Formats: sequence, C-alpha cells, structure tokens
Amino acid sequence: MEIKLLFAADNPPLAVIAAVKVADISLSTDSSLAPASVPHFSFSNGLKLHGTYVLLRYVGRIASSLNLYGEDAFESAKIDEWLDYAPIFSSGSEFEAGCSYVDNYLLKNTFLVGHNLSIADIALWSALSGTGQRWESLRKSKKYQNLVRWYNSITSEYGSALDAVLTMYVGKRGLGKPDPVKSNEQDSQGQSKVANGEVNEKAKTVGRATTEVDLPDAEVGKVCLRFAPEPSGYLHIGHSKAALLNKYFAEKYKGRLIVRFDDTNPAKESNEFVDNLLKDIETLGIVYDAVTYTSDYFPQLMEMAENLILQGKAYVDDTPREQMQKERMDGIESKCRGHSVEKNMELWKEMITASERGLMCCLRGKLDMQNPNKSLRDPVYYRCNPIPHHRIGSMYKLYPTYDFACPFVDAIEGITHALRSSEYHDRNAQYHRIQEDMGVRKVYIYEFSRLNMVYTLLSKRKLLWFVQNGKVDGWDDPRFPTVQGIVRRGLKIDALIQFILEQGASKNLNLMEWDKLWTINKKIIDPMCPRHTAVIAEHRVLVTLTDGPEEPYVRIIPRHKKYEGAGEKCTTYTKRIWIDHADAEAISVNEEVTLMDWGNAIIKEMEKDETGIVTHLTGHLHLEGSVKTTKWKLTWLPETDELVKLSLVEFDYLITKKKLEEDEDSIDVLNPCTKKQILAFGDSNMRNLQRGEVLQLERKGYFRCDVPFVRPSKPVILFAIPDGRQQTVLR
Repeated sequence: MEIKLLFAADNPPLAVIAAVKVADISLSTDSSLAPASVPHFSFSNGLKLHGTYVLLRYVGRIASSLNLYGEDAFESAKIDEWLDYAPIFSSGSEFEAGCSYVDNYLLKNTFLVGHNLSIADIALWSALSGTGQRWESLRKSKKYQNLVRWYNSITSEYGSALDAVLTMYVGKRGLGKPDPVKSNEQDSQGQSKVANGEVNEKAKTVGRATTEVDLPDAEVGKVCLRFAPEPSGYLHIGHSKAALLNKYFAEKYKGRLIVRFDDTNPAKESNEFVDNLLKDIETLGIVYDAVTYTSDYFPQLMEMAENLILQGKAYVDDTPREQMQKERMDGIESKCRGHSVEKNMELWKEMITASERGLMCCLRGKLDMQNPNKSLRDPVYYRCNPIPHHRIGSMYKLYPTYDFACPFVDAIEGITHALRSSEYHDRNAQYHRIQEDMGVRKVYIYEFSRLNMVYTLLSKRKLLWFVQNGKVDGWDDPRFPTVQGIVRRGLKIDALIQFILEQGASKNLNLMEWDKLWTINKKIIDPMCPRHTAVIAEHRVLVTLTDGPEEPYVRIIPRHKKYEGAGEKCTTYTKRIWIDHADAEAISVNEEVTLMDWGNAIIKEMEKDETGIVTHLTGHLHLEGSVKTTKWKLTWLPETDELVKLSLVEFDYLITKKKLEEDEDSIDVLNPCTKKQILAFGDSNMRNLQRGEVLQLERKGYFRCDVPFVRPSKPVILFAIPDGRQQTVLR
C-alpha cells in the first residue's frame, strides 16, 4: 500500500520525516498544504491519518523490527509520556527548562526509553534540531552535557539518514527555515522530490526582507555586534526588533553578540530592570557571548574626557541649560568655549567632587557650532549627578552622556557594526566625529527603521507614567507593549520573531497594525491548543432534554480533534444542560439544533420572564439528525456542581489615537475603559489548566490562563488573545 505524507511547507513534521528515514520506509511527500495545516498520511486505499504524533506512532508500529515503539506495552506507554512532553521545546520561554529536565534524566540513561532508539528519541531529537541556531549554540556550550552526548550519539549513528533531513528542512533560524540548497533531496526510492521540490517557499518569503540585506564590509567570523538597552524599563516590542536583528546578523556572519547595558543615568536605572531585560532577552531566544555595562568603562571614559580637555577638544561650561539649548539652536558659541585648559581642568575637578560650583557645570565637546547638523554643535559629554548608581554606588558624582560613552565603548569592545534605528540618523555624524577626536577605531553604523505600532506608546518615560500612576498593573501588564506584557496576553515568541523578520532591516518608517502580529500568532496556536467549553454566567439558560440520560455518564474525547498531543478530556452528559443566553434567544420553537460533541436536538418549548427574556427551554434529542442541516451549532455544559468558575478578561488599547505626535500628551488621549471582565462557567477539565497555557473556548475565541484553579470559590482567570480578525465574546 502506497503512502503519501502531506504537510505545509512552513511546518514540516520533522519527527515523522526523520523516523521514516531511519526506518527506511518508502513514501512520497507533498508540501502544498495551506500554512499551519495539520500533516497527514494519505493511503492509496483512501484512508487518512492526521497529526504529527499520530503519524509518528504509526511509523513506530510498522517498523516493528526496529522496536521504535518499544518492546512491550510499558515501554510504549513511557514513549507516549515523552511524546506528550516534546512540545515544550517549541515554547520559547520553556525551552531551556525542557533541556535541563531531559539533561538530568539522561545522566543515567542512554536512551529515553529502554535500551534502543525509539520514536521518543526521534521526537525530542527533532524538536531540538527544529530550533536551529538556538540549539546549536547550546550544543557548543558545556551547559547540558548529557543532552548533547545523547543528541550527538543519535546524529552520529544515523547520520546518513538525518543529515539530509536537517539540510532540507532546518536552517539556522529553525524548523521550516532551511538554509538555501542547490539540489532537492529525493525520497527513499529516489523518485519524487521532497515537498515537490518546493523548499519552504513561505519561509523564504518570511525572511526575504532580512536576507536580502548585507552588512557592509562584513566578513564571516569577524563581525561583532552589540545590543545596548538602557536599564530604565522592561524590553518592549520596539527593542525586540533591534535585539532580533542583531541576533540575525551575528548568526549570519558567525560573529559575536554582546549585550551591553547603557547604565549612564542612575536616576532612571535599577537592578530590577537589568534582571528583567536579561529575562526578556532569554525569552526572545537570543544567545549572546557576553554581558557588559557601560559603567565597566567609567575609569577609561573619565581618562578620555580629561585627555580631550588637555587637547583643547572639550571644555567645561556653566551656561544655564535653557540658555545653552537656545544658543545651540541659534549657533551661538558659549562664553566658556574660549576658556584655557587650566580653567577647564579646574572646573572639571569641581564637577568630579560635585561641589556647589561643579553642579552648575557640564563638559561639552568642542566640535562645530555653525554646522547645519545641530547634533555637532558642541554636545554635552558629562553632567553632574550625585544620585548613587545601582551597580557602583556613590563612587562617581558625574556621568557620561550616551553621545559620549557609546562611540567610545563600541570602539573599545571591538564592535564592527552598530545597528541603530533611523531616528538617530542626524547623530551619526556626531558619533563618528567623537570617535575621530578620541582617536579610536571607527565603527560602521547600520540603520534600520524604528518599529512603531498603532495605538501604542513605546517611550519608556511614558510607559513609566502608566506604571507609577496605577493605570496598569505593572510592566508585565497585558495592555503594555513589553515582551512580558504581550507574552502574558498570549503571544508566542515565534510569532513575534516572524513578524519582525518579515520587516527585515528596512529603513522605511512604518506604523504597523497589531492585527498582523495577532494573525501570525493565531496560525501558531490554533493547530495545537486544546478546546474547552464555557457558558457566560449572566442569564444563562437551562435546557431540559426530556429523553436525556436519567443518570449522568462520561465520555473521554480529544481536547483537539486534529492534534493528539493536546490530550483528552472528560465530557459529562446530563438530562439538563446550560447554554448561553444569546444562543437561547436565537433559537425558535420546533427548530433543530446541534449540541457540539453530542448530536442534534429539537427545541419544543420556550419559557420567558415578564420582560421577554428566555429563561428555560425544553426539547428532545434527535441524535440521528444531520449536523449539516442545522443552522446553530451550540456549545453547552452539563448541569453539575463540577463546573469551574471563570473570569474572562479582554483588554483594549491604552490610548484612543492611532499615532501620537511628538508634541502631544498621552494624558489627553487616555482610553477610559481598557479592561473588561465577565463571569462564566467552564467545563470541569479546566481545573487542570496551568498558568500560561493557551486554549480555545469554542465559539468564543482564544485565551491564556493567567491564574489557574485554586479552589471552587476563586475563578480561573483567562486573558482573551486577539486573533487579528474576529472580536471575542466580550465585545
């Protein structure tokens, strides 16, 4: 019997393909399915099997001589346990936790189950391989030695089969994003081209904007980049673009990536922000070579400042700030510009001690006060600030500006290319002029456009105002554009990465729609997230089925009909059931409806209160009826004490204007209602939801569990996840 494997080019079932190769099973492949489609086997007799792990188990069973599905029932069950665990490696935030768990397990085991290779090993090997460069970076480190030993052993023993799979389907950026190949792999009989010769066309489109851009004068193995956030807030979606582009180019050119905290303003910075920025960087899957701080270089920066004073390239100015700003705008030289070196050194020492006289001064570079580019009009290099620094305490009472510190530290750390958003374009000339005056190596600046989102504030100063004034619950509030905020709302990091890489390193300024990002996210979560049922509590309507079961009974059904890995759930069938009030209002007497996961029923009677609101329905089952003929497919819940209280929460934008101009105050466009909650009841299986788990409430939308079940009186809190198209039940 001939078998054909069908899948979407953007999501090849790597474990199935690898198992087929190892077992030397003959089949043809077709990658023409729509994006995010569930892979399936199509047999020549017309039968089909759906779902990656269903197909994997099938391969394990037919390759019986290899015992890929275990030697006995117990081993098969243990293999099933590992298959249930494997999806953790597709979660960006849980990836390393999964690596650590498996690493500990492999301390005393050669294989995951028994003493031979199984489909459990193949599934986890594929899950790791599918992450591309992320796993390769960890593989080269010494962090998970047992896991790496196991992985390398499998790769070595089955290299001829697995190497071809990696080349065809996995690139540095992961599964479905292969590096370009010149030839198409053939199937096991050498006849049909893998995926009909179409090597991941969607992935090529996704990465096209980025891969068409090269770093000027970049040499493979010699590139050094830096991501340099200021520790004055949490990482937001705008920073993510810079971080991921640095990561992309570092991987492309096999270079180094440094995370450097630009900690030159102690009034705004804290260790809390440092810790959470590192957490967010890890969440993005960024593997860096070193973490540094601008404050590491304060002694050298002080020395450089003094050298510039002695060379007559910098001077101390006590002009009041507002007057200084006006003089810079008008091209008027400061009265202090002509001070002698001795006078400047005298005032510099006053600044170092933060004396009353020193606090009135700042250090300025002596550049060009008549230059049309105002950033070159004697910028400030140092200011007094007696506030203790979060890392080094009160060692210094003056701090360098970003304009002074960045070009120096970039040069000292060996940065070859500094990626900066195009909003800094006018300051590029200043950056290079300062490097020239310092006598340090020139660093190439590569520009990209800043990421702007509709109805969104990305200024950390403005975001801080929302936090300090209680307009949100913290930096991880789901209404915030921070990485922690959008992840808490239900965004998968893979969706964010795809969204950003689609834009590439373009220099065009764009105002992006959130809908596009949430649409990508839906394609990622829909094929895998489990389905559950909820009924809105307000005015819920009881339906009595006259021929319904006299005693409740339970059936075990899949949590996702097309994805076995989602597991199973218990559904209770009773004589009296609950439905949403809106559904009850839409039904007519004598109308046949479909009760989802049960069958058809005919509504015979309808009761209303004095205001005309439906309060009760009576009907009987008609299970032989066709679901194709009914207008309404209804979700329902049994009348039982086991139902779980839910609080469904939906969020809106914090501001009401699509784009805020520079001179506009966000307070003037605050959205008065940004959070809606509604009480509902969910099926009893929702007691087992874990924090962070994503699910679909059928006919209501996608949700992320923020607070799981604790006790019957405390509701499970679910955050509504936008899908880029439909409004949720709360609208």
